[in-house]
Amino acid sequence: MLVRKVPGFVPASPWGLRLPQKFVFLLFLSGLVTLCFGALFLLPNSSRLKRLFLAPRTQQPGLEAVAQVASHPRARGQESPPNPAPAAPAPGKDDPGSQASSRRRKGWLRRTHPTGPREEATAARGGGATALRPQEGSVPSGFDFKAFRSRLRHPVLGTRTDRSKEPQSLVHTQREKIKEMMQFAWQSYKRYAMGKNELRPLTRDGYEGNMFGGLSGATVIDSLDTLYLMELKEEFQEAKAWVEESFHLNVSGEASLFEVNIRYIGGLLSAFYLTGDEVFRIKAIKLGEKLLPAFDTPTGIPKGVVNFKSGSNRSWGWAMAGSSSILAEFGSLHLEFLHLTQLSGNQVFAEKVRNIRKVLREIDKPFGLYPNFLSPVSGNWMQHHVSVGGLGDSFYEYLIKSWLMSAKTDMEAKDMYYEALEAIETHLVNVSPGGLTYIAEWRGGILDHKMGHLACFSGGMIALGAEDAKEEKRAHYRELAAQITKTCHESYARSDTKLGPEAFWFNSGREAVATQTSESYYILRPEVVESYMYLWRQTHDPIYREWGWEAVMALEKYCRTEAGFSGIQDVYSKVPNHDNRQQTFFLAETLKYLYLLFSEDDMLSLEDWVFNTEAHPLPVNHSDSSGRGGG
Repeated sequence: MLVRKVPGFVPASPWGLRLPQKFVFLLFLSGLVTLCFGALFLLPNSSRLKRLFLAPRTQQPGLEAVAQVASHPRARGQESPPNPAPAAPAPGKDDPGSQASSRRRKGWLRRTHPTGPREEATAARGGGATALRPQEGSVPSGFDFKAFRSRLRHPVLGTRTDRSKEPQSLVHTQREKIKEMMQFAWQSYKRYAMGKNELRPLTRDGYEGNMFGGLSGATVIDSLDTLYLMELKEEFQEAKAWVEESFHLNVSGEASLFEVNIRYIGGLLSAFYLTGDEVFRIKAIKLGEKLLPAFDTPTGIPKGVVNFKSGSNRSWGWAMAGSSSILAEFGSLHLEFLHLTQLSGNQVFAEKVRNIRKVLREIDKPFGLYPNFLSPVSGNWMQHHVSVGGLGDSFYEYLIKSWLMSAKTDMEAKDMYYEALEAIETHLVNVSPGGLTYIAEWRGGILDHKMGHLACFSGGMIALGAEDAKEEKRAHYRELAAQITKTCHESYARSDTKLGPEAFWFNSGREAVATQTSESYYILRPEVVESYMYLWRQTHDPIYREWGWEAVMALEKYCRTEAGFSGIQDVYSKVPNHDNRQQTFFLAETLKYLYLLFSEDDMLSLEDWVFNTEAHPLPVNHSDSSGRGGG
């Protein structure tokens, strides 16, 4: 203690160094350590030292644990994300300012800021923060993509043997115009709403909605195959990059089983089958697993809403006071779920939809008709309301398409389709005093003499199924398809804008027109041009291209705004009142069907592909190898 008080005396350190010398030594030692570790991190990836000292990067945060899909033959529990989204609203509550929030086809209507520059996206990919890359986790399956492509009868984009002469043709010019419309719709969405579910072109921002349980980018997923088909290569790569980097499944809201299936899963499946890119397959399978709790009911008939956080399910509040599932919703899962089993090896998807088929096959049907409301608890019909339009439509579509997708081996689907069509023709098909053939709605034996825009897909459906009907019925079904499609065209031709209303009636001397303003709107729907496309491929009658071009011109004149396309509130007014919504199905369906209408028949040939109810192409299950290749 005494020596510490002596002025100027500094004791030596245990190493014999005084304090200034110790500081110099520590400074040298820290510099040496910094130099060594700095050099280590600057070495290239392949260096031995880096591989020795740094742990391998296996799975990045945000990859949704894709490798777990193959670890069990059945789906596991759902993810439990932190931030629940608000519950899905009842119809009409989505957007108080828009009529587009009324019920969407086969159920009800589905439903800001621009993202950073592409350079930022590239940097994010380089950092590997959240991107889902195929090589960073996979869902093993026995699916052979090259073998699948070799079995296609036609190249995906067609042979184009007369491509050198095509630039001089009218049809080429028309097709290029439709391609320009798609490019404009996509660029507007990208600029003002990238990553949001839909674009609002008047306010130039994005719209999320409550239909998808917190999933984002509905327009991106819905647009993938249309961009690919039209060879908009840069735009397709933008969409793909967004899926890789920003499409996250760790969401926690309530979602529509139907809408997520037809748009997201359908879009991802078709993108995979067109490109072979694993990211689409993996995301589709993981998303399919998140929908499985909807099937947890006494009958196995799924409820319409699934909670991504809790795994609970419920029916829509407006569906018979929350007691019913909707025919078009649970009847429009078959195509996608069979492909999920095909690509994952997980039989649970196929088992779920086969059970639905079994329930519907065995249940008593009034006059052979399928009502729109079914209890998922008791398995009984809840109301004898039958419609080939909203609430019922795509159920019938999926029957004939299941037959075709199976390479005509699914006899159960074939039999159910033709039995249902016979009942529809017997009880619902009518001819107006003016000679227009239409499909009415049936309420316990009483007919509503109206037809919804949504029901106008049926002309194409009946044409598609005519070839496999009994021989004595084939010509009749082709004529029936043509007459229904003509009626739907009349609903367009009799409006001031040459666009069709949401619903049109046949009574009081008025035919194929809406009778009230609440049914006079047009929200960029595809069903009429969808039938034009199928009838064109069946008959090559030039009238269908003429009608299709009329629709293109009307869309350009009344629905195109400075920042995208918008629906209109009244098709009977030449001064458009826009609804400020560029629906995702405009890019997925309307523009795709128009483009195919002006393309050769071997582009997405109907021998090789069926379209789900969102117009996403899914391949026919060719089991032989006689195809000419699928370039």
